Amino acid sequence: MQRTLSIIKPDAVANNHIGDVIKRFESNGLKIVGMKMIRMTKKEARGFYAVHKDRLFFDSLTDFMSSGPAIAMILQGENAIVKNRELMGATDPKEAAGGSIRRDFAVDKEKNAVHGSDSPESAAFEIGYFFNSLEIVE
Repeated sequence: MQRTLSIIKPDAVANNHIGDVIKRFESNGLKIVGMKMIRMTKKEARGFYAVHKDRLFFDSLTDFMSSGPAIAMILQGENAIVKNRELMGATDPKEAAGGSIRRDFAVDKEKNAVHGSDSPESAAFEIGYFFNSLEIVE
């Protein structure tokens, strides 16, 4: 079993897609073992996305991620990281596969509905960023 972090971003929360996104995960064999609504400060968003600090989109991304509430979740299942990324679809919803979360619910390339860890190392960091061990339920 593998764990990954998923965030339902402020655009999808504002557009009432929380249940739709959760249904996609649960319908595809991913179990939620931790979940909470968060509202990141700009500083928290900058810390979370620090790996992108030298990229041109860093400021707009962290502004967006601190613009409203989001849902942080720990998903668990066989090959959870790959499965989650397949369900999310490509970063740009125009390039995402039909039936993917981003194709169906994203606003644009930046306001793209969901975030998901891209490796076991990033999953470990990202899960620890938002959850302590008491908040993870098996």
